Amino acid sequence: MNALELLRTQFRYPFPTLKNPYADQLQEITDQQWIDGEYLWLYELAPGIREKYKKTKTAHIASQWFPTASFERLRPLGRLMLWTLYNDDLYEESNPERIDYVQEQSIAVLTGEISAGETEIPLGQMLATLRAELRQFIPQESIIRFANMIHRYFSGLKRELMYKKNKTFPTVAECIALREDSICLYPFLQLTEVETGIVLPPEIHSHPVILRLQALACHLVTYFNEVQSAAKDEATDSIYYNIVKVIQHQYKISLEEAFLEDLRLHNEDLKEFITLQATLPDFGIWQDAVVNWVHYMSMVLSGWKNISTRLDRYNTIEFPSASELKDQLHQKQFNKGKK
Repeated sequence: MNALELLRTQFRYPFPTLKNPYADQLQEITDQQWIDGEYLWLYELAPGIREKYKKTKTAHIASQWFPTASFERLRPLGRLMLWTLYNDDLYEESNPERIDYVQEQSIAVLTGEISAGETEIPLGQMLATLRAELRQFIPQESIIRFANMIHRYFSGLKRELMYKKNKTFPTVAECIALREDSICLYPFLQLTEVETGIVLPPEIHSHPVILRLQALACHLVTYFNEVQSAAKDEATDSIYYNIVKVIQHQYKISLEEAFLEDLRLHNEDLKEFITLQATLPDFGIWQDAVVNWVHYMSMVLSGWKNISTRLDRYNTIEFPSASELKDQLHQKQFNKGKK
């Protein structure tokens, strides 16, 4: 079974697919000013790795997820997208215990508790810049909610690393729960406020239906991702938290059968998402804003399919290997320690 063909033909979303017109402009900044500029030090001696990050087209992913944002508002969203890839790849081979420190320091920088200069994590300055950019558009309360979702992502990442370290599989239900966090979609869903300029009150963010819609969105992107990433995860020994591989292991079935079970789970959650979207509770004066937010949430799903099926990172072996990334990071940390 061809995984890419399955994704293109069987994973269907009845939602609009829009793309921000500033995608190319932001990608140029990402490539020239960030990857080869501000963050050159990360892979200064590895131009091949930098080229692989450019091929991932993070600005184009952000542009599918935030199609109507102005250029000024799209910029921090593009920076966050690049951070997620850098952070994922830097710690893919890390010890689970190491994640606790990175998590604590990252959240402290994002919430403004400490400055970038007070932390030793490699991406501290990147997070400090991101915080400053976001503060132009959303209040501290929203920053804290966003940081809480980054905290949730790190918690999922740590659980993944524990399974990988122990070479054990979770159950399918446990894997879905941890991937809901580690897929790192929750932070982006909070930042729809940056795009629309409307900050919703806490009682809406804590409403059970809104929480469920966000969880379903995370599940749907994950189910899609797992089919796409099966080959990559086998190459990087990350099969222990790929839902498709976990299904295959738990039920002792073929990879093709596991793909189809993943699709079945996806379609169940998609049906629930569509039903909840069509029957939202009455949110009073916030009704139109909530309907709009859920609409934007749905476009993340169709947008991700549109862009990810075209990217080398997810469809070939054009991604930085764990050993490359680990060697580069350790060399950089060693050199910093010598200064």
